[in-house]
Amino acid sequence: MAHLRNVLEAEGIACVIRNDRLAGALGEIPFVECWPELWVVENLYAIKARAVIEAVRAATPVQSADWTCERCGECLDAQFDACWRCAADACESLPE
Repeated sequence: MAHLRNVLEAEGIACVIRNDRLAGALGEIPFVECWPELWVVENLYAIKARAVIEAVRAATPVQSADWTCERCGECLDAQFDACWRCAADACESLPE
């Protein structure tokens, strides 16, 4: 939710997050009243805000491929940028 608020504010759309601290009250009050909500301050920006949010949600993160450490031969997931076994940097294992 905070990421979407930051994206909207970067687009010049003022907004606030409501109910962001109500998770601790879950059970005491209905769960539908505990959900965080992102509110646009000025209604005239609502349509633009919705378009920006949809564009952010539609964007898919770039996935790199799994890699093998050149130093020790360990197979690593793409999410790692250094070898967990020998601490070699992933850039050392990239083909040139």
